[in-house]
Amino acid sequence: MGRIKEILQAYRTELASVIRNEYKAVFTDGGVLLVMVLAIFIYSTLYASAYAPEVLRNVPIGVIDESQTPSSRELIRTFDAGPNTYVAYEPSGMEEAEELFFARKIYGVVYIPQDYEKQLLGGSSAAVSLYVDASYFLMYRQVFQELVTGIGQTGAMVQFQRLIAKGADIPQATAATQPVIYQSHNLFIPYLGYGSFIMPAIIIVIIQQTLLIGIGMIGGTWREFGLYRKLIPANCKRMYTLPIVLGKALVYISIYAVTLLYIMTVHYKLFHYPSNGSTEAVVGLLVPYLLACIMLGIAISTLFRYREQSLLLLFWTSIPILLLSGASFPREAIPEWLYTLGQVFPSSSGVNAFIRIRTMGASLRDVMPELRILWAQVFVYGGLACIGIHVILTRQKQDEGGQ
Repeated sequence: MGRIKEILQAYRTELASVIRNEYKAVFTDGGVLLVMVLAIFIYSTLYASAYAPEVLRNVPIGVIDESQTPSSRELIRTFDAGPNTYVAYEPSGMEEAEELFFARKIYGVVYIPQDYEKQLLGGSSAAVSLYVDASYFLMYRQVFQELVTGIGQTGAMVQFQRLIAKGADIPQATAATQPVIYQSHNLFIPYLGYGSFIMPAIIIVIIQQTLLIGIGMIGGTWREFGLYRKLIPANCKRMYTLPIVLGKALVYISIYAVTLLYIMTVHYKLFHYPSNGSTEAVVGLLVPYLLACIMLGIAISTLFRYREQSLLLLFWTSIPILLLSGASFPREAIPEWLYTLGQVFPSSSGVNAFIRIRTMGASLRDVMPELRILWAQVFVYGGLACIGIHVILTRQKQDEGGQ
């Protein structure tokens, strides 16, 4: 019994020593402090500010009006009336329109043929040609939807006037030109903003990447200067790596708990992101997510001999990891083997579950498959972290014995 108490006391001493040294390593190292504490504030604010307008407005277009009639001018006024586009130029022909287009002065061209009014008033279908820049999909969507809506409204008005001229009353003409009246309700993201769509995923990836890089920098420093060995009491022979892993995890989760409290409250309200899920569900997801990222970070950090290797090997992975999560790139367009490979990272399950909870208002039961994966990663990566630290200490002992 006395032996067990002695071992437990040794573990408590080791755990306290690890926590003390880890806090010191984070808050006295400028590079680690920048990555683990300040980076999430900086990146989340910069990205959110860039996406703050949410949707594109007042996209410039050009209109080639070969008709020069009241009907064509009315159509042009329709393009100008919407919030998404405005007629910036009226080129004399397609050659001038192409010059403006390739000079990026306009992002769409409308060609109104010479017989536009004649065809319109004669009862035939009038053709209007649209040329829209599809190299920038957000720009393409805004311009194309606005132009098609304007043309549709004009066509409906012409049809309405034809029916009135034939003797139909207003209710009949309205029913004929608008046989189906629909109401649109945008679920989860009311304004269809790109920032509200992509920022939750980016925040989750930032959390993972800053943890991996920061823990890797500290792990490389610990290995370079042999600090792991100094934390282990002499009478600890079994499970001696467990307090090291637990101590590190407690430090990082306490730091990120404060960071995420700001992100989930102040940041979300400041940029008006959808907050549909309950606080309990968000916390229930973020706890295993943080632990999975931390355990993965500790496991990977045991591979680095120097702190700089963390930045060199992990910094470039941020974009591929975001793509593999299926948030910014359609999940259906990712090859199955590549998507399965992406499940190795906690961010893949974390992004999917976080969007469903925070944006769509799902409960923890709805994201149970993702939670199972995250908890499994906690134990698997935690075990690998213990093994990695054990291997480092074994090699150090062998090196010391050889000397």
